Amino acid sequence: MSPDTHTDSHFASSPEAASVIDRTRDWLVRAVIGLNLCPFAKAVHVKQQIRYVVTQADTTEALTQSLREELALLRDADPEQIDTTLLIHPGVLGDFLDYNDFLDVADDLVLEMDLEGVIQVASFHPDYQFADSDPDDIENYSNRAPYPTLHLLRESSIERAVEAFPEAADIYEANMDTLRRLGHDGWKRLFTQA
Repeated sequence: MSPDTHTDSHFASSPEAASVIDRTRDWLVRAVIGLNLCPFAKAVHVKQQIRYVVTQADTTEALTQSLREELALLRDADPEQIDTTLLIHPGVLGDFLDYNDFLDVADDLVLEMDLEGVIQVASFHPDYQFADSDPDDIENYSNRAPYPTLHLLRESSIERAVEAFPEAADIYEANMDTLRRLGHDGWKRLFTQA
């Protein structure tokens, strides 16, 4: 199965969905990989092991079902084919506080499916805001994606990546330094360059 294959009616396979995926992939390449915000992202991108999925969900219940299906798919997939999944949901949880509350639902689903220690869910949102930060703080941009997105990661892949990058614990601080040097204008320029 190709990482970009969509096999369920909950998931969009329209020109609009293709545009959402293109914009998300562009963000991944320019920001996440380009700024080295995640040193583990380049390898899975180059090997085409990232599954990009756009769900048509417009309620949290529908998103929960989409998440359940994607967790099961990732659990059962060959890691050489699909190492990680970006579940993009432009139609629901546009408000960051609602999105943040939904992360508890995502964690509960991981537990319910007996996937704790197997898969974890990371969070990206256009209005992402760390606790105790102001909405416009540049540091928030380390987790700002073009659309609300749940990132499904295999724990085994994280462990291998941490072994390969012993300084993994320093990534957060390095990202904050990178973003502070870049500033808001630099962030905007990332996406206006040809």
